[in-house]
Amino acid sequence: MPQPASGRDAIAPQGVALHEAKLALRRQVLELRDAQPAEARTAASAAIAAQIATLPEFAAARIVLLTLAFRSEWSTLPLVHAALAASKTVVVPRVDTQPRMLELHSIAAPGRDIVAGHLSIPEPRPIQPQVRRDAIEFVLVPGVAFDLAGRRLGYGGGYYDRLLPLLPPRAARVAGAFEIQIVERVPAAPHDVAVDAIVTESRIVLPAR
Repeated sequence: MPQPASGRDAIAPQGVALHEAKLALRRQVLELRDAQPAEARTAASAAIAAQIATLPEFAAARIVLLTLAFRSEWSTLPLVHAALAASKTVVVPRVDTQPRMLELHSIAAPGRDIVAGHLSIPEPRPIQPQVRRDAIEFVLVPGVAFDLAGRRLGYGGGYYDRLLPLLPPRAARVAGAFEIQIVERVPAAPHDVAVDAIVTESRIVLPAR
């Protein structure tokens, strides 16, 4: 089982060892996340969304890049609805498999504008208006595991590692996660992109920079 986060540094694995360490941690955390009862997941999701909505960076942003839950991820729908109610432009990524990049499209009604896309991940219909990357003011970053330094373990496709450096530096990079997704240390390479904040159902983690 992943250890509680302590923020301690350690010698990071590299090469094949790094790849294997990521695979092992991804498997462990996903098993924990999948095992959560649906009621607990729903309650925690509401708490995460409510805390993100209070962040000054989210409140000030007019154009927000959000994600939609897949499998046992926390449900972002409360945050999506809160953003729409506040007259924000809500942007959701859509997978472009050829260049292995994420396209950005705005949505106005999740029930109407979202379909099952690549690997059945919820994503905007292709007809939804595209949004320029440089317009994004806040980005919700998905992930499997995080540590107190802001290091992030993704799903292995590298989509967000390629997207995040292309977004404006001013756009806050915030992750939502269940508390069980916070681990002692995420194995990471120097090019892996960290997040500015991690919000769980019980706390807001602001990594030291």
